[in-house]
Amino acid sequence: MAVGEINESSESGESDGGAEAAGAGGAQRPAALSVQSAGTIYYPIAPGVQVNVRRGPNTGSQIVKVLGENSRVAIRCQTRGETVSGPYGTTDVWDSIAPGQYVSDAYVKTGSDGFVAIRCS
Repeated sequence: MAVGEINESSESGESDGGAEAAGAGGAQRPAALSVQSAGTIYYPIAPGVQVNVRRGPNTGSQIVKVLGENSRVAIRCQTRGETVSGPYGTTDVWDSIAPGQYVSDAYVKTGSDGFVAIRCS
């Protein structure tokens, strides 16, 4: 899981730094995830951090928004990008949560060190 920046100061959704996003280690689904509408799985971001959502799978990409503490995300696809370290380890896996919106898997509790969704094309 990958190297990220943690921002604990912004409640407004804007940030200079901010965490990237992280994944967990292990092959089983974490107990804290939730399933909503039509089987969509929502994964929790690491507790106590805000996570930067970026235009591309690297920390140099533009921040498009910031996820607040206790957020959950649905992963539409995953890709490899910049290596980031976070609460769930160090990884180069990035989670696409919407078109043009990526978070490092190092901040998302997926229950796996690898891919849990299809690869982005």
